[in-house]
Amino acid sequence: MWPSHISATSADYTQLRYGLYEFVVMPFGLCNALGTFQHAMNRIFHDYVDKFVIVYLDDILIFGRTVEEHVAHLDEVLSLLRQHKFKINEEKCEFGRTRILYLGHEISTEGLKPDDAKVANIRDLPRPQSVTEMRSFLGMTDYYRTFVKNYSIVAAPLTDLIRLDTPWEWTDECEAAFRHLKHALTHYEVLKLPDSDKPFIVTTDASQYGIGAVLAQQEGPKLRPVEYMSKKMPYQKLAKSTNEKELYVVFKALTHWRHYLLGRFFILGTDHQTLR
Repeated sequence: MWPSHISATSADYTQLRYGLYEFVVMPFGLCNALGTFQHAMNRIFHDYVDKFVIVYLDDILIFGRTVEEHVAHLDEVLSLLRQHKFKINEEKCEFGRTRILYLGHEISTEGLKPDDAKVANIRDLPRPQSVTEMRSFLGMTDYYRTFVKNYSIVAAPLTDLIRLDTPWEWTDECEAAFRHLKHALTHYEVLKLPDSDKPFIVTTDASQYGIGAVLAQQEGPKLRPVEYMSKKMPYQKLAKSTNEKELYVVFKALTHWRHYLLGRFFILGTDHQTLR
């Protein structure tokens, strides 16, 4: 699904050197093509985004609580696409699924988890031998950082290696971090899909060199994570008191998850006695 039509006046500027050919739809490869296309999708589905449809470029995810609701949502999306003269490739569509891969994640009634194929690729990667290879490894693992508790703290020895002012030296700490990330991503916990009818529970913690938090919800007797968040401690915060660091992680966690927490009841948990 791509035909973002070019206006007649703009099409004249796309004429080719030979012949009288000109583009009638936006071609691939233009520096602003992706942004223009995403803007068009956001405009078309403005009233329904995050209510029952999620759009990333030409990947459209439609969801509903019941079969009847899902069919109604599907009909609305297809009608809008038809109205704006977009076509879809039926061979690339999946309808009425209870489990689906979307943007490198598997979504089902069980929750959210990484695509097994992507996890296998990370598992089988050899130890990086250069800054370029390390950037590639961190790019792959960072995409799934919401599944790894204290990701930024664990990965700190590896992220330090790609700094311009740091010489390449593979230490025992780097090896431990490399193995830890691989193990964490191959032994992940399935994340719970957020339920707007249940209160969220935010648990925070700060250490000398980083901060971490988890957003969770109760499911029966078990507390299940919805998402993990972590960051390296900024240099200007390293000399701060423990109280300030613990308050800083609370601020960062509530800001990070404000789209879930703003205007609703939630529980905040911390192991720091002064903040309590």
